[in-house]
Amino acid sequence: MRFLLCKDMGKDAKSKESGKGKGKQAAGGSDENASKGKGKGGKSADGLGTCTYVKARHILCEKQGKINEAYKKLQDGWLSNGDKVPPAEFAKVAQEYSECPSGKKGGDLGWFPRGKMAGPFQEVAFNTPVGVTSAPFKSTHGYHIILSEGRKN
Repeated sequence: MRFLLCKDMGKDAKSKESGKGKGKQAAGGSDENASKGKGKGGKSADGLGTCTYVKARHILCEKQGKINEAYKKLQDGWLSNGDKVPPAEFAKVAQEYSECPSGKKGGDLGWFPRGKMAGPFQEVAFNTPVGVTSAPFKSTHGYHIILSEGRKN
């Protein structure tokens, strides 16, 4: 089984997306979510999904059990209390659990443009509000958790 690392994530985004046509987004699930962020001026009411660049950290694991362990650690420390996970604390969990080379940098992916990341990763990254940690989700590269740190046009 070939396990792709996060440095490969952006490389296949266009080749995989180009063959899909105009169907529903992989992580969207419904026409309502697929059209979110579209309309006059390309702005949605909540501002999500309309930016050009996102700054994010992530944790990538091949196995679902391992990503669930990482998420439980985030829940026990912050999320279950309704708190946001501080980036420095997310970075510690990423260093401990992430199997991506970015894990050594606390999962920091820096700024990346729309269209660089593949399928569900892009969908979650561009629709997670700044400061919010996503729930675990699956992509073609494994299981992820994303912490959104910024957005800009």
